[in-house]
Amino acid sequence: MSVARIRRWKVWAALSAAVAGLTLPVVTATPAAATTTAYDTTYYKNAVGKTGTSLKSALHTIISSQNKISYDAVWNALKVTDQDPNNTNNVVLLYSGASRSKALNGGDVGDWNREHVWAQSHGSFGTSAGPGTDLHHLRACDVQVNSIRGNKDWDLGGSAVSGATGSYTDSNSFEPRNADKGDVARMILYMAVRYEGDDAWPDLEPNESTANGSVPWHGRLSVLKQWNEQDPPSAFEERRNDIIFNSYQGNRNPFIDHPEWVEAIW
Repeated sequence: MSVARIRRWKVWAALSAAVAGLTLPVVTATPAAATTTAYDTTYYKNAVGKTGTSLKSALHTIISSQNKISYDAVWNALKVTDQDPNNTNNVVLLYSGASRSKALNGGDVGDWNREHVWAQSHGSFGTSAGPGTDLHHLRACDVQVNSIRGNKDWDLGGSAVSGATGSYTDSNSFEPRNADKGDVARMILYMAVRYEGDDAWPDLEPNESTANGSVPWHGRLSVLKQWNEQDPPSAFEERRNDIIFNSYQGNRNPFIDHPEWVEAIW
């Protein structure tokens, strides 16, 4: 079922100027306008009207009710969630937007594989059922582009990524193309709300670092917030959220339904 919503997006605020020395620049964003969805009086009824830690806690409780799938099952799930709306035989690849045959899933050059947007090493959860198989942050991605992204944090700038026009990378960060910036932000922040350390997995949280390594954090939060504003949820992203909810996990990414909740929490 498609989510009915009314959006009045505000103008994206520009990057703050970089300050001297080693201090990272502060990135600002204009909060998204309030939205309404068909789930506000049902699925989100215990979250609507809250802000800050109260909102984060309420959403965590809501979205933690989740069916878990195996890592092998992710292959077939992505063929449905990431299906190209213009060619049902293909999937749309993250970071490049390329359309590629569903049959080319694997690990060879020219194949697509399963990209963990929240890198597996940032919390050491691997591919076990739970964060390692959560479809809300797993996407179809070109094998070589996935390797270039690796486990890097999220930030602006770097050198152009071969095979993913509009994406850039440097030694410790990755910048997706404009059309995927909001998708990445909302996937990362979903993970930070879903996994709070009250089950078998670490407490995942966003921060301002681009050198997080194996700790259960992902940066940079200020950049992710900007991307959420710059690139509102698309029809592809909304359809994907509905499919995961209705056909696989039974939970939703609240930041696709309510992107303004990013600013309300962080």
